[in-house]
Amino acid sequence: MRRPLYMSAGLLALGVGFIGIFLPLLPTTPFVLLAAFCFARANPAWEARLLADPRFGPHIIAWRERGAIPVYAKALAISMMTLSSLLCWLTIPNGWHWTPAATCSLVAIWMLSRPSS
Repeated sequence: MRRPLYMSAGLLALGVGFIGIFLPLLPTTPFVLLAAFCFARANPAWEARLLADPRFGPHIIAWRERGAIPVYAKALAISMMTLSSLLCWLTIPNGWHWTPAATCSLVAIWMLSRPSS
């Protein structure tokens, strides 16, 4: 019963990750990592295809082995979070405009605490 659920979740995660390639506010990497996790439990052949992919495979392996995030990905993510937080600061009503900046700051601190690949 679990295999179909993991397979469905993996396909959904991979689909959302693919959409994230084209939508700047939707992250791709977490969904690809989730898809690899689900495929490992549902269909090892699909997991192997993800691990063999030249774009995603090295990042999935680095994450699994060391919890590592590439330096360029950290820089890009923090830059985009900063830009988004500034935009939110200017557009969200007072009282709530600090919420995106606080959330992004916590995510950035966590991200910087991860090893680099």
